[in-house]
Formats: sequence, structure tokens, C-alpha cells
Amino acid sequence: MNLIIGILVTAGALWVTTAVVPGIHIEASVSAFLVVAIIFGLVNVFVRPVVKILSLPVTILTLGLFTFVINALMLMLTAWLVGNAMSIEGDGMTQFFWALIGSVVVSIASTLIGLILPGR
Repeated sequence: MNLIIGILVTAGALWVTTAVVPGIHIEASVSAFLVVAIIFGLVNVFVRPVVKILSLPVTILTLGLFTFVINALMLMLTAWLVGNAMSIEGDGMTQFFWALIGSVVVSIASTLIGLILPGR
């Protein structure tokens, strides 16, 4: 049950992100949001811990601010993995900027949605 709630919270946070951040687009269907949420969750479970361990020295040197970069990279990886279901506008630094803003919005939105839901 917690897995389903987690996927729905992530899908809701991604919906909020596409509404707030003009450079991030997800195909306008519930199934697309659910697929992107599942892939984003898998990336955060399997890839993110490895990247965090490998970048630990940089994270310590930047007093944790490099975590924002890691989150943006995970969002960009998700967009690449899901193909046409999700896109981040721009090229190079512009795309990274939108991913950085989007990762902050996803974090805030998922935290707020999680606080609203009972039992989370």
C-alpha cells in the first residue's frame, strides 16, 4: 500500500512540477505521469545512492549543495529513460537549469503532499 501511495505522491509532485516549471513537460495523461513516477522512483532507488556515494567528497566540500545537482541529474536521467513521455527543454546548461528548478519543485511538492496525506 505504501508503494502505491509513494507512486501517487511522486506522480502528483511531477504534475505540480509541469504546472510550475515551464521547461519541463510530461505527456498529458494519467498513465504517462504514473510511468514517469515509477521510473523516477526506480532511478532514485538504484542510481541515486551510487551517485551520492561517488560524489561524497564534492558534497562535503559544498556543504551539501551538490545534492541539488544530483537531484537534477536524476530528473534528467528519468527524462532520458522515458523518452517521449517526458521532456526537458533546452540544450546543455538550459536543460540543466530547468532540471535543477524542477528537482527543487518535485522535492517541495512531494514533501507537502506527503504531509497532507494521513499516515505518511
